[in-house]
Amino acid sequence: MNKQIFNQVHGLAEQLMAAAEKEDINTFHALYDQLESLCIEHDGGKKDHPLQWEALADFTEDYEEAVDIYEKAFQLAKAQRDFDFQASIQFSLARVFRELGKMPESKAASELSLEAAKKVDDEELIEEIQQWVAG
Repeated sequence: MNKQIFNQVHGLAEQLMAAAEKEDINTFHALYDQLESLCIEHDGGKKDHPLQWEALADFTEDYEEAVDIYEKAFQLAKAQRDFDFQASIQFSLARVFRELGKMPESKAASELSLEAAKKVDDEELIEEIQQWVAG
């Protein structure tokens, strides 16, 4: 991944979290718009990366819309054969599906997340997924 884009996305994510914690809605929405613009700018190009889409979905307030963005991120991670991102995106999807009361979809996403996490031998994520599924 392009280091400059990583730093941009990471910086925006940190600022979004800070704005959310302060309940600064205007700043949050302005930062969200910046992140969304970055995603749109890179969409389909050499700089397109699942990280930016996953981050956008993480901060999307509408769960149905977040699902669509996570799905876009997952398809990109799948095309790039990036199992780390496949695992984290599916885990996020599992959580959102649970919030939406879509338990079969949540279970399916959990299983895909676990499968991808095992491909990169991410023991910490594997344990977190297993505990979350059991809980």
